[in-house]
Amino acid sequence: MEDKADVRVPVLVVGGSLVGLSTSLFLSRHGVRHLLVEKHSGTSLHPRGRGINARTMELFRTAGAEHAIRRAASVLEGNQGILQATSLIDSEQHNWLIKEIDPSGQLSRFSPTGWCLCSQNNIEPVLAAQSGAMCGDIRFSTELMNFDQDETGVTAVVKDRETGEHTTVRADFLIAADGPRSPVREQLRIPQTGNGELFHNVSVTFRSRRLPEVLGDLRFIVCYLMRPGADGALLPVDNGTQWVFHAPWHPEDGETLEDFTDERCVEQIRAAIGVPDLDVVIGGKAPWHAAERVAEQYSVGRVFLAGDAAHEMSPTGAFGSNTGIQDAHNLAWKIAAVLDGSAGMELLDTYEAERLPVAIATSERASARSAEHSHPGYAPPPTMGGGPGSGVLTTAMGYCYPRGAVVGGDLGRPIIPEKLRLKGDTGTRAPHMWLSHSGERVSSLDLYERSFVLLSGSGTPWRAAAEQVAGDLSVRLDAYAIGSGPDADLVPQGGADWAEVHGMSAEGAVLVRPDGFVAWRSEGAVPDPRAALRGALSTVLRRA
Repeated sequence: MEDKADVRVPVLVVGGSLVGLSTSLFLSRHGVRHLLVEKHSGTSLHPRGRGINARTMELFRTAGAEHAIRRAASVLEGNQGILQATSLIDSEQHNWLIKEIDPSGQLSRFSPTGWCLCSQNNIEPVLAAQSGAMCGDIRFSTELMNFDQDETGVTAVVKDRETGEHTTVRADFLIAADGPRSPVREQLRIPQTGNGELFHNVSVTFRSRRLPEVLGDLRFIVCYLMRPGADGALLPVDNGTQWVFHAPWHPEDGETLEDFTDERCVEQIRAAIGVPDLDVVIGGKAPWHAAERVAEQYSVGRVFLAGDAAHEMSPTGAFGSNTGIQDAHNLAWKIAAVLDGSAGMELLDTYEAERLPVAIATSERASARSAEHSHPGYAPPPTMGGGPGSGVLTTAMGYCYPRGAVVGGDLGRPIIPEKLRLKGDTGTRAPHMWLSHSGERVSSLDLYERSFVLLSGSGTPWRAAAEQVAGDLSVRLDAYAIGSGPDADLVPQGGADWAEVHGMSAEGAVLVRPDGFVAWRSEGAVPDPRAALRGALSTVLRRA
């Protein structure tokens, strides 16, 4: 079958929605040629998931996409908070579940960027354009028909849905970002665990010219409208005429999609908002299902799952799409390292070891948050409880990898801690600090994308050791000395002490992976820095 391939690429990506396009972008940043196929004719037309957390924005920042995404999101940049209301027209019935995303401004201590509200139909074209201009061959209206794999690669047949033409693709790896009903996952017969279906909604887009008058200066990310018999969730698309209403749907009671006629939707939206004669023009309807499911495996051979194909989560907190994008970022650098020969194939086993526990912990947190917010249509089981647990920022940014492509991880550390701690511990996202680099202000996180990075203090032997190890192993390893001495590459701003920020002595060093996670650390000096670093990096990369 290999000899009959029409197209040969290192990676085939199946699914061109938010996670698939992010996968394409991250692969492109590593210079990995790939083909992405998506059965729909283009990017999303429906304003679906739109909350992009700070960790994901960090990834888009290093990938060069942050500014374009923020431009696409500018219409909603002033919206904050989650509102619960029995009536929108009576302010005394308003209850802010979250008034502001970052009221104390603590996020700036941890990150060089912040969260962003950008509808999926706005962000996907940005990702497609940026990846397509680099290494991504993105083909819409193209469907995966079947695939098979052997010891050296994957052979797939894809169909152009417009012409009917079939193409045989030979790839080293296949990444399935093909959604919650993933045909790839089904073919691999990978089971799922979790609480299953949680609730169902019909997402209704509508236009209303009068609704901005009703809201006045009121701005929110989402408003849960709790009027008995007419509950639902209201989301702005442009703070003007375009809106989305999530209407609870109960198929378990025999309710069908056909029951959601335009007339019914208009009446429910009017009743939920509290304005009986509100002008409402229905644009479209899309069913969606909230569920808590995680695949028991993230890969079989050379085929990997990412995003909803690997995990489904309740929408509260926007954890699902963000977790999926972070899956893609984790996997992209590892595939790139295997393809360029700097890592052994066993490095790819660490994708599941790291990301599956994160998905389990995050999906449980998402379901709990839906219960806390009394999400319309969700009746949580009586067993769910136990208080609020980790906050959104900690869940989004504070998770860790005790096992995987790390050396010396804390196996007893919870995957998601109760409080956010980013002090350079092995397996955690490296700390953010502002630095001066050749006269330019950069975040330490800006250093991590296409190579391993070793940070150490000026006047120590670590940088020289890193240069030797890069030659020993033929890997890209960038080393920076931080401080104010003559050999310093980076100068901390604001009087910060890099060693204190990273929780070590001035004689120590920290090795950071391309995805910004700490792979290994030496809290102080060692007799042979070259040997210590070479051993650590060889272990992380699964070198023989």
